[in-house]
Amino acid sequence: MSNYDKMITRQRQWMFYLLAVLVLCAGFLPYPRVFFGLILGSIISLYNLWLLQSKTAKLGETVAAGGKARGGLGTFTRMAAAVLGVLIAMRFEEYFHVMSVIIGILSSYFVIALDIIVYQLSLRKQEED
Repeated sequence: MSNYDKMITRQRQWMFYLLAVLVLCAGFLPYPRVFFGLILGSIISLYNLWLLQSKTAKLGETVAAGGKARGGLGTFTRMAAAVLGVLIAMRFEEYFHVMSVIIGILSSYFVIALDIIVYQLSLRKQEED
């Protein structure tokens, strides 16, 4: 398994762990609207992360095989998913907190940054041993 595949797997695991924590928080804490918004945004963010990773992998394979890079990385699709999530939150405002949905949509970027930090720290620890 390549480093890229390991990174993809780690980031998806982090996203699933985050979703599990958010579901638990929605069930046990007194702010369900906020956590439902975070869950909706994080699900959209997970979809966007999966889409970006799969498009990047396909683009990398095409370029490595000597082909010409066509198409994009699904920017329009990812933006449309984010807009759809915000529209859902605005339509069903009694169930979702709109700002929480927006923060949830950004959660994959926090996960990517956290993954980079943890991975770099583990590399440094391995070099010291």
